Amino acid sequence: MMDQREFYIDGQWVASKGGLSREIVDPARYEVIGHVALATEEDVEAAVSAARRAFERQNGPEGMDLPARIAMLHRIADIMDRRQEDLAQAISAEIGVPIGYARNGHAAAGGAHIRILCEELESFDFEWIRNGTLVTRVPIGVAALITPWNVPVNQIVIKVAPALAAGCAVILKPSEIAPGNARIIAEILDEAGVPPGLFNLLNGDGDGAGAALSSHPGVDMVSFTGSTRAGVAVSRNAAPTIKRVGLELGGKSANILLSDADFAEAVAKGVKGCFANSGQACSAPSRMLVPQARMEEAAAIAAETAAAFKVGDPRDPSTDLGPVAGAAQWRRIQAYIESGVAEGARLAVGGPGLPEGLSTGAYVRPTVFADVTPQMTIAQEEIFGPVLSILGYADEEDAIRIANGTVYGLAAYVQGRDLERVRAVGRRLRAGRVHLNYPVLDRTAPFGGFGQSGNGREQGRYGLEEFLEYSALIGHGDE
Repeated sequence: MMDQREFYIDGQWVASKGGLSREIVDPARYEVIGHVALATEEDVEAAVSAARRAFERQNGPEGMDLPARIAMLHRIADIMDRRQEDLAQAISAEIGVPIGYARNGHAAAGGAHIRILCEELESFDFEWIRNGTLVTRVPIGVAALITPWNVPVNQIVIKVAPALAAGCAVILKPSEIAPGNARIIAEILDEAGVPPGLFNLLNGDGDGAGAALSSHPGVDMVSFTGSTRAGVAVSRNAAPTIKRVGLELGGKSANILLSDADFAEAVAKGVKGCFANSGQACSAPSRMLVPQARMEEAAAIAAETAAAFKVGDPRDPSTDLGPVAGAAQWRRIQAYIESGVAEGARLAVGGPGLPEGLSTGAYVRPTVFADVTPQMTIAQEEIFGPVLSILGYADEEDAIRIANGTVYGLAAYVQGRDLERVRAVGRRLRAGRVHLNYPVLDRTAPFGGFGQSGNGREQGRYGLEEFLEYSALIGHGDE
């Protein structure tokens, strides 16, 4: 059982004041594996008060200087590495991630991000003199960090670590669907010696704890990752207090295969990229754009690749795709698959219902649609499941138009042999990250989107800058 009945406030584990809770459900079996407490406004008030006191201490004479903060982050990374298996097991149980990917794709990301941040901090300028004015970058204050269930460790770390590095105090509210890994991270920070109140953990849902945090006058900033719909609600709640809001929201990323691409390789990698994490990734390449004349070729390769995925128990090391995060998510994906069929897209493989041989659990058949047009629902809306849409384009200009033809702009992908051509197309795509020929992941690159994919950037020095504010001492002098 994964009971999460306590919150971590001011360096102590404390009981929820309201006594409200909800079930934690294993999506592979639909079994209850624990309960999580839901914070009330009283709980939020206690956490914000603790964070404000800690922020004042941190930014007073006895606060940690930068070398001390860097040393603290290194301790966190080391302990996180030691507890990777605990994190992986929690993630696999809570959201159904296959255990191998939970270890290598989820849990391992935490320490890696923190060490990159520490390297950036060694050369980061917090102050400089220009025209006799001392320009400083100072911590913004108390930050509320609201994180999602789909890549929980990654999203928690790329918010918590830079906020602490900047000198902020934080209140983390992870998804109530996957709270166990956040509990482990709180234990890690406690062991690493984070001063009381600088890090606080509350569990709760968006309408309760999320709304209370984003509207609280004692919170200076909200950093939110989740759906565009929820991001709108966070922005509205934050508006009356004019706090900074960072949003990393949905996506409908295009993957353009240029005419000179190696289709056997590019299509197969595109399918695997789309289906990673059971398709539950905001930057997934869920729209594959191919020359219209090569639609049949692309559909055949994609169908063969998708059909080879082994769907099943996430605890089995040989499983490629586990379940999606729960019954509600499963029903949502089924509705999108049915809409694709109804609107005239051609099923190349997969379709509605459970995969063959599985009678329970939130399992989705790996699905590929061909002959998708840009106006179809499955080409415009984020499905968040293992569903790929293949669209045909007439020429390069048409491909760019289709790629940029959604409300989103989080990520994009371009494949081709002529690198100059690939780069030229990539520069014209309205996306925060454009991946050229399936590159190795760069954790130092800024991550964030255009349009309804949000605002602000995360990771590396770019994520650090989000938690800092400029201050100028005019007349400071040249020395």
